Parts: sequence; structure tokens; C-alpha cells
Amino acid sequence: MRTVIHVSKSKAIVASLAALLLVMLAFGGTFALAAETIKVGILHSLSGTMAISETSLKDVALMTIEEINAKGGVLGRKLEPVVVDPASNWPLFAEKARQLITKEKVAVVAGCWTSVSRKSVLPVFEELNGLLLYPVQYEGEELSKNVFYTGAAPNQQAIPAVEYLMSKAGGGAKRFFLLGTDYVYPRTTNKILRAFLKSKGVAEKNIEELYTPFGHSDYQTIVAKIKKFAGGGKTAVISTINGDSNVPFYKELGNQGIKAKDIPVVAFSVGEEELRGIDTKPLVGQLAAWNYFMSVKNPENKAFIAKWNAYVKKNNLAGGSKRVTNDPMEATYVGLNMWAQAVKKAGTTDVDKVIKAMGGQTVKAPSGFTLKMDETNHHLWKPVMIGEVQANGQFDVVWKTPKTIRAMPWSPYIPGNVNKKN
Repeated sequence: MRTVIHVSKSKAIVASLAALLLVMLAFGGTFALAAETIKVGILHSLSGTMAISETSLKDVALMTIEEINAKGGVLGRKLEPVVVDPASNWPLFAEKARQLITKEKVAVVAGCWTSVSRKSVLPVFEELNGLLLYPVQYEGEELSKNVFYTGAAPNQQAIPAVEYLMSKAGGGAKRFFLLGTDYVYPRTTNKILRAFLKSKGVAEKNIEELYTPFGHSDYQTIVAKIKKFAGGGKTAVISTINGDSNVPFYKELGNQGIKAKDIPVVAFSVGEEELRGIDTKPLVGQLAAWNYFMSVKNPENKAFIAKWNAYVKKNNLAGGSKRVTNDPMEATYVGLNMWAQAVKKAGTTDVDKVIKAMGGQTVKAPSGFTLKMDETNHHLWKPVMIGEVQANGQFDVVWKTPKTIRAMPWSPYIPGNVNKKN
């Protein structure tokens, strides 16, 4: 009798399992997928010359993923971050990108800072049909179906900044010293700015251009050159210096007594994070052009900063209460949230379907503006802001656009771009 009962139970269990399997198959395996995660790659330099800028982007990406998971994840599945360190080594970026897509099977990658790192990974994403969220201002002259550019194009940062410097409010600059790190972003941006300045009647003799390698630390001679050049008339410096070289550059400005009222410097790659390790008192009044500053006051930014401070404290991140937010962090936060919205709309993580769903997505951003992903060019509509350095390392916004501006990846100041569609 005991044996018969065991056999009946066994048959019942087998029948139940078979029935469950049939239900799962009928729903396309939905229940099995529910237990799986959606992997998100994070491709930022955590060592080397760019770590000063990129480490916070890794941290804010993790914070955003944690926030999305706390709200139930995406398609009923949790997001799982996969963090790699390409160590400010441009070929290594491509290797790590391939690893994320082929081995880790990530659905999307948030990553890169410099344009040379983006150029390094671009062929990988296009070959393997991966998806990259690129969160930093750049030189334009690129469109890829596999990249969503959440930072600024030149017409959303560089051009408005120079127009401001030439205006009465910005000091009425007549001469321009273009100083940058020696790679594609500064050189292409300055090519655009040279053409723009000439279109405004600025003579060749009133434009100086100079580049330094990544990691450069001795700016004594260069700052002396800037002072000498400024002797020829009202001068402004356009800085496209990237990474930790900004620290010695700004320190040398202070050492040589350069004041913003005499020679204003506007930076395109210096934000709150880069100023965190510098005595900013000698730099008060110097400028930066971005699409977001930590100092902007609105409910969205207040909430964003509160989330960031809580995340820093909970995870005991280096720097503690001195950690700040900045523009590429906002762009990372916006990009990941837009991607999550697109996946929900598409009902899948399939790259081609998510790409289609990304167009037209909107997010009320910490900047206080509602940002939209353009339906055709994979760039965000963004506001433009110019801020002055304050003694506490923050920026006071002295000028901003009243509404968001559509990106123009193909600059009209580059010969041959007239017929290229933005």
C-alpha cells in the first residue's frame, strides 16, 4: 500500500511539472526569463589620466541602475551592471567593448569620455550591432545608428560659448587662444571655431592654437605665452584640455596671477569634479560651458543631488560629502533612463527595436529642462549654460538659453557639410 501511494505521488509530480512546462512554452518562456537579469555594460576609465573625470560616471551609472531596479527593473527583470576598466588606454577600450558585447552579452553600454575612446569602440559596436550611450560633449562630425549621444554637439556648447565671449556681457574678446589636449576632439572643435571666428571677422593673427599631450603637467611656459599673446588686445582662452592636466593648468593660472577680468578662460571639459581638487579662489570668474551645473535650482536637480549624496554615503565612496554632480553625470543618468523607457516601449532588449523606440523619448532632467532624444540624429535636444567659477568650486550660471537646442552633428563651419543632413 505504501508503495502505491509513492507511485501516485510521483505521477502527480511528473504531471504537474509537465503542465508547468506546457504553460511556460505557451508564454514563450516568460517565467524562465523573469529570473534572468538584463546586463548593462559600464565602460569608463577607473585608472590613468582620465580617471579623474570618468570614475564619477561609473558611480552615477551604478546609482541609476540601482534606482531603476528599485522601481521594479525593466520588463520585470533586474538590471545587472558589468563594470570594466579600460584604464585610459584607447585600444583597450575596443577590446573591453568587444568583451562586453560578445562574452557578457550586455544589452547596452554606458561609456567613454574622450572622442578617441569613442572612435576606438565605434567599429566594434557597428560590427556587432551593440548599443552605446555616450555622455560627453564632443566635436560632432559623426552619426552612428549604434550610438546615442547624450552630451553636447558643438552648436550646443562651443559655438554659444565663443559668441558669449565676443558679446559685451562676456567681455568683448577680440583675440582667442585655443589650448587643448592633442587628440581628435580639441583639434576638430578648434577647426570649427577657427572657421566660425573668421566668419565673424577675426583675423588669423588674432587666433593662436596650441596642444599638449594627455597627462601634461608643466604649464608654466604655456601660461606665459598666453599672457604675452594677451598683450595684443582683449583676449580669451578656449580650453579643450582633458583629464587630470586641468589641475596643473588651473594652478599655473593662479600662480601667474591671471584673473578672469583680464583674461577669461572658458573650458569645455572642466566641471565641478575637475575643480574638486583645486583651490578655486584665484579662479573666481573663470568660465565653463555645459548643459547642466550642480548649482541650478529646481525640484529635479534637488532630488538628483539628494539621491547622489545618499548613494555616496551608503557606499562610502571616496571623497564622501565633497563629491559633486556635473554635466556628464546628468547625461549618463538621462541616457540610462531613456534607454530603460525605450526597452519598455519596445517590449524587448533587441537592439534594432530599442533604437527605433529611443527616438522621441523624453526625460525631465536635473537641468530643469525636458530633454528629448531627436527622432532622426540620435542626439539630445539640450539647453546651453555658461557658468562662472565660484570660490567654493561651484558655478554661478551667468547665461543660458531659454529653451533646448537641437544638435547639429555636422557643423556648417566644416567645408563639405552643407549637403549632410543633421
